[in-house]
Amino acid sequence: MLRPVRDRFSRRFPYETLMLPPLVFAPLYRQYLWGGRRFASLLGRHLEAAGPYAESWELVDRQEDQSVVRAGPLTGHTLGGLVGEHREALLGPGSSDGPFPLLFKFLDAHKVLSVQVHPDDAAAARRTPPDRGKTEAWYVVEAEPGSQIYAGLKPEVSRDDLAAAIAAGRCEDVLHTIEPRTGDCIFIPAGTVHAIGAGLVVAEIQQSSDVTFRLFDWNRVGADGNPRPLHLEEGLAATACHGPVAPSAKQATADPAVSRMVDCEFFTFDEVMPSATWQAAGQGCEFLAVLSGEVRLPDQWSLPPLHRGDCLLLPASLEPQDLRCQATAEGSPRLLRVGVPQA
Repeated sequence: MLRPVRDRFSRRFPYETLMLPPLVFAPLYRQYLWGGRRFASLLGRHLEAAGPYAESWELVDRQEDQSVVRAGPLTGHTLGGLVGEHREALLGPGSSDGPFPLLFKFLDAHKVLSVQVHPDDAAAARRTPPDRGKTEAWYVVEAEPGSQIYAGLKPEVSRDDLAAAIAAGRCEDVLHTIEPRTGDCIFIPAGTVHAIGAGLVVAEIQQSSDVTFRLFDWNRVGADGNPRPLHLEEGLAATACHGPVAPSAKQATADPAVSRMVDCEFFTFDEVMPSATWQAAGQGCEFLAVLSGEVRLPDQWSLPPLHRGDCLLLPASLEPQDLRCQATAEGSPRLLRVGVPQA
């Protein structure tokens, strides 16, 4: 049941604004050649099809790609439908028009991904059809020994140097390489050349964009035996020649359970280590992903407990929620939190 927001929220919401419940969505899977099967072993998922699973989209509102509510009073509703019908209740007063602005996914990189770059908002808006740019951040959920992330260019590498290295089939010579650890966060602003290496499972938050320019594919071929197409002209034009990117420093916040990893114009990204009870802020639309432990919502919502890999969207109109957290065999409670900035 949808209810009017309570009087104590009247400064942020008119009384007639509905209070949406917490939203739990079904994942959408993508099977690409570079994926693996760790969504089953690591996140406890049932993978119906054989073959590699590369991406699990947990929060998406893009045309036909829609997160669908899988539990609670709004079961069967799409994220796009809720944005269209209850934009203010979901995103908060003054939210911009258009679909939900962010996309959250898990990636299982059994093999190295291609070297890519994404345009910024201005460049993406000039495309046909227009789109958003793509600034993103990765949180390393699991890292096999020796796994690598390519993030940015080595110092003083120019766009011409990058083009020459690609032409010679030696793109890795100009890329900055890091060996990430579990719990690292890597912030990738639009225009940064990057690639996720083999052996990594990451959680990714990004602007909701589908514009990717492939610069280099490690001289390999696709399923049809031919090299996959590259987008050199557009990709080089979008490259901002950002230098080496290091893991983000985690900053303390007013809440001792929360460490801020990224704070940019498109999203905030936090690591949360809650104790037995943790109160979700209730100060805007926020998205939670459980990495370990168990999280239970207040009984009034009749939602199942959340475990590793489960995700939850808390609408902006919802009052603060007391979440009950406890350790499991996988370890102490650990969550990721994404905040959607208010306009």
